[in-house]
Amino acid sequence: MWIPLALVVLLSPLSAMAEVVPLDRIVAVVNDDAIMHSQLERRVAQARSQLQANNIPMPPEQALERQVLDRMITEQIELQMAENAKLSVDETQLNSTMRGIAQNNGMSLDEFANTLEQQGQTLAEVREQVRRELLIRQVQQSQVASKVTVSDREVDRFLAQAGQNSDVSYHLAQILIAVPQSPTPDQVSQAQAKAQDIYRQLQDGADFQQLAVAESDDAQALQGGDLGWRPAAQIPSIFAEVIPELSRGEVSEPIRSPSGFHLVKLIDTRGGSGGQMSREQASQAIFQRKVNDELEAWTQEIRASAYIDNRLDDNG
Repeated sequence: MWIPLALVVLLSPLSAMAEVVPLDRIVAVVNDDAIMHSQLERRVAQARSQLQANNIPMPPEQALERQVLDRMITEQIELQMAENAKLSVDETQLNSTMRGIAQNNGMSLDEFANTLEQQGQTLAEVREQVRRELLIRQVQQSQVASKVTVSDREVDRFLAQAGQNSDVSYHLAQILIAVPQSPTPDQVSQAQAKAQDIYRQLQDGADFQQLAVAESDDAQALQGGDLGWRPAAQIPSIFAEVIPELSRGEVSEPIRSPSGFHLVKLIDTRGGSGGQMSREQASQAIFQRKVNDELEAWTQEIRASAYIDNRLDDNG
């Protein structure tokens, strides 16, 4: 887990007395909830520290703010759905998750709390953040994953097509230029033109991670578009023919899907040495691919059905 670093601002008593403290303001309304500028500032500071920790070039400040607020809006919709469904996180589960996070960082819970305090955060703040993430996971499970099935025929077809190289995995990243549900021809053309322009920038040497943070509509945008390692069975079918033909470090031309236009980068490849997945492994990989595909479409649906008033551009 990445632990965000806090910014420390030192003010003398006189300067504190003289300084005019601006009033907080609303930067977005999501159904009946407001997202405040102070909340956005905290999340932007966390995102900035995460990018620095991962050596991802910093995008323009306005682009980063816009990207972070977009993630916050989606999260708020999902949390509202959790509240309406009366979902909750068991204290035992939350405590276990917190201990797991500390252990993954090579610390006891007390050591983890001390580290957070040194970096300007409290254990209670991180605990609340984890609680929200667990609630969102429950919503996604109930709304998406629980409805996904994998047939024996799908497993048979995958294993037959992959032959003796079904164990191959790809480390991928992507930039997604999304289109709305039921887009007009003009909206599709605009998205395609933007994707082509980003592709040209990449061919001219622009940094993929920086452009992903600034421009991608994918949920992994703030991680530089990094999708992690994906077994071949988890790759969306629309990418299946493109990715194996890419060289390491190469970016595909824009690929059209119902969600928009994808620019996919092949970071690395492993496996493919003649090994073969078991049926259980293939089934799980296919299941995860289908969940990823459905989650992308579902996120667009819930955003389209929500009342969203994004005031960031109006507020400067």
